[in-house]
Amino acid sequence: NIELFREENIPLQAEMAVAQQQFGQITGAMMVTVNGEEYTLQQATKFLENADRNLREEVYHKIQGRRLQDTGKLNELYDKLIDLRNREAQNAGFENYRDYRFKELGRFDYTKEDCYQFHEAVKLHVLPLVNEIYRKKKEKLGLPDLRPWDMEAEPEGTKPLRPFTTGDDLLQKSIDCFEKLRPFFGQCLQKMQALNHLDLESRKGKAPGGYNCPLAESGAPFIFMNAAGQMSDVTTMLHEGGHAVHSFLAHPLALTGFKEYPMEIAEVASMAMELFTMDHWESFFDNAADLQRAKEHQLERVITIFPWIAVIDKFQHWIYEHPVHTHEERTAAWVATLLEFQDDVINYSGLENYRSNAWQRQLHLFEVPFYYIEYGIAQLGAIGMWMQYKKNAEQALDNYCEALSLGATKTLPELYKTAGLEFDFSPEKIKVLMEFVKGEMEKL
Repeated sequence: NIELFREENIPLQAEMAVAQQQFGQITGAMMVTVNGEEYTLQQATKFLENADRNLREEVYHKIQGRRLQDTGKLNELYDKLIDLRNREAQNAGFENYRDYRFKELGRFDYTKEDCYQFHEAVKLHVLPLVNEIYRKKKEKLGLPDLRPWDMEAEPEGTKPLRPFTTGDDLLQKSIDCFEKLRPFFGQCLQKMQALNHLDLESRKGKAPGGYNCPLAESGAPFIFMNAAGQMSDVTTMLHEGGHAVHSFLAHPLALTGFKEYPMEIAEVASMAMELFTMDHWESFFDNAADLQRAKEHQLERVITIFPWIAVIDKFQHWIYEHPVHTHEERTAAWVATLLEFQDDVINYSGLENYRSNAWQRQLHLFEVPFYYIEYGIAQLGAIGMWMQYKKNAEQALDNYCEALSLGATKTLPELYKTAGLEFDFSPEKIKVLMEFVKGEMEKL
């Protein structure tokens, strides 16, 4: 962005690029031992689905305890990044990094006030539904109180969902699922497979997370993730597969800049794909009860992600409005924000130490600041696409493909309009979409 360019920011940006990589190095080295075996934190989370509550609690404490060991390192790294980002913004004539970053991200279609309105709407229209989901979970598990290590668990005698065995198995089943939805989608994954553009399984020393990386020359992107045999890995694969389809559809555009589409539409591509494909999840499950359970989990996740998105976004506003602060002040601001969006059901007593540092697990804070509310905006867009799909599947998929093929050649409201959506995340809109998802959950 030529408008934001300042020569004195070049060394700061170089330093930032190096510092941002340190998060992956620190967290990628985190391991825990369970039953005498060593696991990455991603791999260890599968034990949180186990029917044995004592094992779940033990593993939960091991994962959180391991994170705590690097609290100091991650706090110091974040100090450094906040300082560099704040100096970068001030050099460019901005009062704070948040205002600079909004400009850098090309956020022309909404303001910080819209973000605040989103936070309030989540409290008003999403939290009651989250509470309802958690109360039903508690009832289903037959527990006197629900603890954080119970959240992924199944009732006694129900085995955790194991929709695939290896990375190859996950890929083949995803190709089958995509092909059933629309043959072109399956072809995209097949092309990536032929080019060896997939690294799907978790392993020791591998950086955490999952992403789709567009490659300008070939047009066939690369998917990186940390699969460990869980249902959440299926949704990650379908999600990143949606991004991959977007990369393929936008590739024919003449200019590279046209392919640098805003995240608020990029995440619609991925999140809508998770919902569209639900009609074809028999690719992963040959058991009707497991299939229904997987769909229930998916719709619960669609709803329960919103409070965390609001927390992370609101916390960042505070961070960069108060760039000079102590670790104690940061922790206090984080805890206050977390409590604002906390459900009424889960019992967090005795876990204050873990909770007060929970922000450190969110890579976006370290690597891609202010890139998080997009997930909330786009999840609303994805729910809107799914509403269309339920009325007319072919028309919805046509709208989806047409919008994604436009890349960044139109404004966000125009891209949403092409997809058959309104670019609207007002409280009224959020209320309508939450009621729709609740209705779909009741049908299951």
